[in-house]
Amino acid sequence: MTNHQSDLLRVLDQRGYIHQMTDAEGLDTLAAKQVVPGYIGFDATAPSLHVGSLVQIMMLRRLQQTGHKPIVLMGGGTTRIGDPTGRDESRKMLTDETIAANIASIFSIFQQFLSFGDGPTDAVMVNNQDWLGQLGYIELLQEVGTHFTINRMMTFDSVKLRLEREQPMTFLEFNYMILQGYDFRHLSKDMGVRLQMGGSDQWGNIVNGMELGRRMDGADLYGLTTPLLTTAAGAKMGKTAAGAVWLNPAQLSHFDYWQFWRNCDDRDVGRFLKLFTDLPLDEIARLEALGGAEINEAKKVLANEATALCRGEEAARTASDTAAQTFEKGQIGGDLPQAAAPAAGISVVDALRELGFAASNKEARRKLDEGAVKVDGIVIRDPHHLIMPGDAPVPLSLGSKKHGLVSR
Repeated sequence: MTNHQSDLLRVLDQRGYIHQMTDAEGLDTLAAKQVVPGYIGFDATAPSLHVGSLVQIMMLRRLQQTGHKPIVLMGGGTTRIGDPTGRDESRKMLTDETIAANIASIFSIFQQFLSFGDGPTDAVMVNNQDWLGQLGYIELLQEVGTHFTINRMMTFDSVKLRLEREQPMTFLEFNYMILQGYDFRHLSKDMGVRLQMGGSDQWGNIVNGMELGRRMDGADLYGLTTPLLTTAAGAKMGKTAAGAVWLNPAQLSHFDYWQFWRNCDDRDVGRFLKLFTDLPLDEIARLEALGGAEINEAKKVLANEATALCRGEEAARTASDTAAQTFEKGQIGGDLPQAAAPAAGISVVDALRELGFAASNKEARRKLDEGAVKVDGIVIRDPHHLIMPGDAPVPLSLGSKKHGLVSR
């Protein structure tokens, strides 16, 4: 670790957020003497972001915690195009109404992590459709297009990988990096933004925006990226066998969110506590040093703290109580995910799908064949087995860690 003048870089460094910086010394000096407005961009392709975006959200939180101004850039305009980074195919087009609804839903997530308002360090959310939508095509080509060369754009991984795999890349997507670069230039000019942050895969796009701001306005801008985050087992953060770990409770229950953190790999506990909670570093060091069965207590702390940040303290308490009742006391916890059964009952296959324990009928049947499914404590292997809940809900379990209820 480096000795930093600014609280911003010291906190980001100590907690493991920094991968690359364009001018560490210059940014450190700037952050030590003034409020630095910094932004991260998010596209609105779904009603919720997932855990894979949480490092970036926490970076904005750290920015605000150290006395600077976080700006959440929603890609109302760029969502219409699609970031080709890391993608093998073109993104499907969304309607204006869907994008607007997604942005409104995503805003509720950011309200959990940031304080919004009109003050010098209050967070703001902006939508790049507001300026990209006003650009005339000829104006864009004349003013911005002249600062990008095809030679340079062809060297970007997002372009190279798509072409190497012989996957089609539309001219629309090819323009994404130009528009993202223009975002940085616009925010610099209109809101005094000096810093763009993002994942390591955004490094080329960030540098592009910095260079565009320098060429068009003589602006002195900075870029900072986070490491590519994978679990100790090598899985991409935010993806599980059951699908994405959504931040919005409408897409994933409080209990399932809590369980995601509780079930993390022992080797990830210390790193996740630094990245995804506000616990002091000395307390994290104590928890990280726990061994054997005691590491489970550290995982519960991680689950409680991470859930409280994203869903609120009441949600964390309820999920924790449900887990204790279900796993430690052998009772039915009240916050377990539920599937509704019609009067004629529901097949165990459909119930597994409804609860999110299986992504398809095929996967559900495989779990039944493996003897991993229990209905009211009894192993069920028959895919045609009907669950008929009476006045009380019927417990359904998959393995030792997934529990749900089937009710009328």
